[in-house]
Amino acid sequence: MSDLNCKLLIIGAGPGGYICAIRAGQLGIDTIVVDEGKPGGTCLNVGCIPSKAMIHAADEFYKMAHAGSGPLGISTGSPTIDLKQTVAWKDGIVERLNTGVAGLMKKAKARFVSGRARFLDGKTVEVTDNDGTKTIRAEYIVVASGSAPVELPFLPFGGSILSSTDALNLTEVPDSLAVVGGGYIGLELGTVFAKLGAKVTVVEAEDRILPLYDKALTAPVAKRLKDLGVTVMTGTKAQGYADGTLSTDKGDIAAEKVLVTVGRRPRTVGIGIEELALTQDGPFVKIDKFCQTSMRGIYAIGDVTGEPMLAHRAMAQGEMVAERIAGHSVEWDKRAIPAVCFTDPEVVTCGALPGELEGTKSADFPFMANGRAMTTEREDGFIRVVWREADHAVVGIQAVGAGISEMSAAFSLAIEMGACLEDIASTIHAHPTQSEGLQEACLRALGHALHI
Repeated sequence: MSDLNCKLLIIGAGPGGYICAIRAGQLGIDTIVVDEGKPGGTCLNVGCIPSKAMIHAADEFYKMAHAGSGPLGISTGSPTIDLKQTVAWKDGIVERLNTGVAGLMKKAKARFVSGRARFLDGKTVEVTDNDGTKTIRAEYIVVASGSAPVELPFLPFGGSILSSTDALNLTEVPDSLAVVGGGYIGLELGTVFAKLGAKVTVVEAEDRILPLYDKALTAPVAKRLKDLGVTVMTGTKAQGYADGTLSTDKGDIAAEKVLVTVGRRPRTVGIGIEELALTQDGPFVKIDKFCQTSMRGIYAIGDVTGEPMLAHRAMAQGEMVAERIAGHSVEWDKRAIPAVCFTDPEVVTCGALPGELEGTKSADFPFMANGRAMTTEREDGFIRVVWREADHAVVGIQAVGAGISEMSAAFSLAIEMGACLEDIASTIHAHPTQSEGLQEACLRALGHALHI
């Protein structure tokens, strides 16, 4: 096949890659994107989007199955679920978004090339697909190849041992499911299957679930898991699986399926990164404030550059790199990146945590004092604000609560715009909404909360 030339070559069509391509095309940069999979990457195809679809389906099923046990006076029958149909619905959403992303890149005049990319040198990449190989030469190259699930040597993926991708494609609800890893991916999917009727056991090596978050934020999630009948075994290490039994250092667990969610690794093997001798930061590609690697003209964005491994971080980096290549004076600033765990209840963090920065204090407002939370039967959780004592600048906001992910933009906007406690406290918040909790947390920090 004929060789190609372009100004910008992007390896990977995930959130970072396709956003970089679209923005570059808008700026008039001749751009090619290479990926062996469908546009959208892990997030769209086997991660963020399909998992949220399954979370929604499980929530709807659980509401119908348990409506008669609540105080609302609603009676229902015994619902059933055809998981094969649910998965087909989920796949339809993914396909629509695949088509949309491809269309947006085409509209921006970015060319998509299907195949596996490998560096030949700092300006040249070889792409291999079923039809053979081609060479692409570019002035600038962006590595946006994403990440993949970590596989444990004693629990290799296959058969009854599932990756998150495998779990999202199950067409029957297992009678029992062991989840190895109590991070956000394991808890999100574990909660899905618990609500669908599986007996779920979570095995976490650390002393509590969601160990990257403080205990106050994770306590409502732990309580909800218990209410859902999920067994959580912390301080426990998985050791192996055989004959329907997961062995751990604290005893055996009966499990028809085992979901392994112990983290993700950068997807750099096989694309020739090592041959360029790029400076590494552990397993990740090291970048500067412009997302440039140690080799001039080669950038890296998204999961290959380390934590936080978030789609919206990759998107922001991709947009910034495209603008920089176009000659704009921009750099990367990651102070206000919101992170969301779509557990039940949801957890949102943005900016600094309590005690993370010197000279800061924090205050929170519980949803049990919020009228809207009461009317939705979800009083669990709170909103917390972290502020700098010297000038009352808000430097961090965290929350846990049902549907709280939809407030994440307000949290990041407040920090990005340099809001102080008085700014938020004096802003009229609609009543009755959960958002009032943010205003009340700021009022409490100022010493005059009105509803607690």
